Amino acid sequence: MKGGWRQRLQDELAQAWVVIVKDMKVHYLRPGMIMFGFMMPFFMFFSFSVRREMGAAQGVARLLALTTFFTAAAAGPFIIPLERRLGTYDRLLAAPMSLLTLLLGKASVGALFAIGVSIFSLLVGVLAFGATIAQPWLLVAGVILGSFSFSALGLIFGSIPTRNPGDVQMPSTLLRWGLLFISGTFIPLTEMAPAARTVAYLSPLTYAQDLMNYAVLGVGLLNPWLDLLVLLVSGVLFMVPPVWMHQRARRLGY
Repeated sequence: MKGGWRQRLQDELAQAWVVIVKDMKVHYLRPGMIMFGFMMPFFMFFSFSVRREMGAAQGVARLLALTTFFTAAAAGPFIIPLERRLGTYDRLLAAPMSLLTLLLGKASVGALFAIGVSIFSLLVGVLAFGATIAQPWLLVAGVILGSFSFSALGLIFGSIPTRNPGDVQMPSTLLRWGLLFISGTFIPLTEMAPAARTVAYLSPLTYAQDLMNYAVLGVGLLNPWLDLLVLLVSGVLFMVPPVWMHQRARRLGY
């Protein structure tokens, strides 16, 4: 029995890896992914940081939080509706793999994309601006957990039964902007009014930003273990709606 479960797990991981590799080859260089996943976080960082007195390390911490958030969450709303329109997604749903394996593979595509863009941002900050990393292990854990959590968030919108990426890009972008502005990314939590700070705690980006502050600057407001726990739990919870939405779409014949 144990051998059977071990073989089943290996098969599911292999199937998820096939989905990941296929999407990386097909979708990473598409204009939508480049625009919404790669260029947007840099545009937003420079637009909100211009004329602000900000050290290199502080700028890197903010840029890392933005790239993990926007880049990871951009994959699901773009890839899944596009594959529905091309007819390839129905074949994936009919393949001999579990629905959870398929969705974990899709979430990993966005997470790996965000990790790659975050590494690029980090190299720019360290090599070009001389930023230093105070706690590398927190940086690695934060980027990985944040990327998966935000990719799972984008997967919720990608699971809406539509064949047009534009139908989900608008609500997805509105939610991301809303979470961005209520978080502590551009306005530190210590400078917020008590009511605004309470609302900020509802955004998972707040915990990702606090974790990046610990990792890069060495200081933060919350407990870093709390930041890690919130990102881990939110990533698990964000996977629940996509599973339910896919199961419901199957029952309705979408």
